[in-house]
Amino acid sequence: MSEQLSIRLAREDDIAFLAECNAAMAFETERKTLDPATLTRGIAAVFADGRRGFYLLAERAGERVGCLLVTYEWSDWRNGDWYWIQSVYVIASARRSGVFRSLYAAVEQRARSTPGVVGLRLYVEQDNDAALATYVALGMGEVGYRFLQRSFIDLGGK
Repeated sequence: MSEQLSIRLAREDDIAFLAECNAAMAFETERKTLDPATLTRGIAAVFADGRRGFYLLAERAGERVGCLLVTYEWSDWRNGDWYWIQSVYVIASARRSGVFRSLYAAVEQRARSTPGVVGLRLYVEQDNDAALATYVALGMGEVGYRFLQRSFIDLGGK
């Protein structure tokens, strides 16, 4: 794909695309089928309250080809926010063409230019070696923590 890629903040009229991407990502990576109504409300909640985060969207030739969500985590140790990269998805026909790299670069640029942001974080499924290799190639590294949770909503599996 040689068309120019553009990255922009997602808008409310992108919610259906974001929901499709999130549902596809959950199924492809974890074999989870998400409830469409809950997912759509969850995405809409980000637009309703900017303290929850923001979505970035990648477009090529006017077609949406990828997205990600950034949420915030306060660090008292650093007196600043971590940007957590979540809900990453690139449509199948646009993979391996620099879409995620461009989304990541846009997040990093935004983080570096926003006072009080101390860095970027994300989590990756343990067996997703391709994604891990991509993140490491972009300069991210494992930090020696294990991720634990106690969920109050059952999505099946993990």
